[in-house]
Amino acid sequence: PQSFSALGGFRAQGRSTKEALKLVEDALALEKAGCFGMVIECVPAVVAKAITEAVSIPTIGIGAGPYTDGQVLVYHDMLGMMQHHHHAQFTPSFCKQYATVGYAIQNGLADYKHDVENELFPTKDFSPYKISKQDEDEFIKEFNNLYSAK
Repeated sequence: PQSFSALGGFRAQGRSTKEALKLVEDALALEKAGCFGMVIECVPAVVAKAITEAVSIPTIGIGAGPYTDGQVLVYHDMLGMMQHHHHAQFTPSFCKQYATVGYAIQNGLADYKHDVENELFPTKDFSPYKISKQDEDEFIKEFNNLYSAK
């Protein structure tokens, strides 16, 4: 998450009815405060879907299932890069270049774009954050009671 260190690492959020409703409330408060979009990260897909339905600004998911307005991944993670993140043109002249990965990166990003545009990613296999069926049902009921008229 964007507040990775504050949360003590990658931790799923919104996994109980109370937490899920708090995320919806926070999203609505952010929209009201003037946010033009938001990233929803590491939450159950049903919660990301509800937030996306509740707000009128774009939502971008990362580890939040297929129901947000868009998707993002950190390309270093997506492409398995374990090297310096700067583009080759910024490589210092004293640095010997041992490989060129530009084409592999372009192909990987093109494949990712294709899969997102064609709704092939993310699938349930890549939406690992779950909420119990009881909490999901209760959350949806409470969400509909609180926000469906908006």
